[in-house]
Amino acid sequence: MNETKFEQFSFKPFIIDAVKQLGFYEPTEIQRRLFPVVLKGESVIGQSQTGTGKTHSYILPILEKINPNKKSVQAVITAPTRELANQIYQEILKITKHSTEEISARVLIGGTDKQRTIEKLKTQPHVVVGTPGRINDLVKDQALFIHTAEMLVVDEADLMLDMGFIEDVDQIAARMPQNLQMLVFSATIPEKLKPFLKKYMENPTYIQVDPNQKTAVNIAHYLLPSRHREKTQLVYDALVQYNPYLAIVFTNTKKMADEVADGLMNKGLKVGRIHGDLSPRERKKMMKQIQDLEFRYIVATDLAARGIDIQGISHVINYELPSDLDFYVHRVGRTARAGYDGVALTIYDPSDEDALVQLEKMGIIFKHVDLSKGDLVEIEDRNKRKNRQRQMDEVDVQAKNVVRKPKKVKPGYKKKMQREVESFKKRQRRIKKK
Repeated sequence: MNETKFEQFSFKPFIIDAVKQLGFYEPTEIQRRLFPVVLKGESVIGQSQTGTGKTHSYILPILEKINPNKKSVQAVITAPTRELANQIYQEILKITKHSTEEISARVLIGGTDKQRTIEKLKTQPHVVVGTPGRINDLVKDQALFIHTAEMLVVDEADLMLDMGFIEDVDQIAARMPQNLQMLVFSATIPEKLKPFLKKYMENPTYIQVDPNQKTAVNIAHYLLPSRHREKTQLVYDALVQYNPYLAIVFTNTKKMADEVADGLMNKGLKVGRIHGDLSPRERKKMMKQIQDLEFRYIVATDLAARGIDIQGISHVINYELPSDLDFYVHRVGRTARAGYDGVALTIYDPSDEDALVQLEKMGIIFKHVDLSKGDLVEIEDRNKRKNRQRQMDEVDVQAKNVVRKPKKVKPGYKKKMQREVESFKKRQRRIKKK
């Protein structure tokens, strides 16, 4: 590839070289809209679905603005999970290795040797990436000096709020300069997040990408009725049928994740698992095994849907629908990334009907399938029978309005009226068929 449309933003040559090496040709929508704003030094609130190129939308302009000659912290990037912080850090390294001048970055997360980290911070990095708790600890220990940094990124802000990290982010921001450029990214903007945003952001630029397109267009959404069958067996049969490159199965609780993972392993599948009960060492080992493709099947709670970016997921299976339907979007957003196609299969119970209707109102179009002798086959839309009944009810009302009781009744008038009603309904059915 000899050229790239990233050149229109006048990035430094090393950034353009890195972009070419990464195979990026055309910026995504959020990148096109964010690059000029960040480069101008404006604060931003960005709402964007997963898989839209959000991470590079702030990494590239931040690295553009770093002055390698200043040996001090110039940008701080916070993420709610260690895995996400690590992934952001790795993406930064892919860019900075192309620079002829040294741009240093360091990842600061829990579960690592704090004393060794303090030793390494004797030379302050240009870019800090990490979890808010560990960054805040190192600032309080006077090992990390962030008062020189004029750029702060808060990634997955609503998840930060859910996990109780906003207070740490607040303390970090309070130690940074008054002219702080803050870049906040969040799938939603909860009311409880707004006081924090108002405290540090005066007239920020608000960028929302694809507000009406809830999920990627290249995801095929399928519904599989449970029909009182053993759900782990349904998941197993679906996985065998799909033969995925990499599949992730979502449950709502850690306990259920373990039950499903154990059930699939008992049926002979090699299964990884990701949830909050894993120790930092176990999570780190699990992520490395997943990245090394030791597992084709992963069972996870919603932590993985938001805080972890696992490459190459071809299939997502919802063992159960999430109680917060926004998480459906985050879950299925793990697949169909970077232009690839993806499949999202949801196993549902009759009690899920209201939730399914809500998802359909959000613009998600489901196809209906079932397992027959181990094969996935398309079946009738679950709404078809209801629609047919509704149409029949409407025709009944019309018939009663057309065929009225005569003013003067004669013996047998009820039977005559009934014949006329049936005749009317037959005519209506013939009309609908044409």
